[in-house]
Amino acid sequence: MIVRILSEGQFDVPDEQIEGLNELDDKLEAAIEAQDEANFGSALGALLDRVRELGTPVALDALVPSQLLLPHESASLDEVRDLLSGDGLIPG
Repeated sequence: MIVRILSEGQFDVPDEQIEGLNELDDKLEAAIEAQDEANFGSALGALLDRVRELGTPVALDALVPSQLLLPHESASLDEVRDLLSGDGLIPG
């Protein structure tokens, strides 16, 4: 699955790793719902770090559509809330 981190690039994450990303997404969504800025920052960082760890960077000159769009690491709680769907950032 191709995942884009805004302002950073795309990563090809194996499909079998998406369930683990959903767990991190759930923690992020809970922090947003609770307006918990401290846990929000660590949850967003953990999700993005895991995408970077599990994924293979897609070449900058490759034209590949992204299936998932994640915010940049310095995004605010309000910015990320605007990106959420009913399933969080990662549909599960």
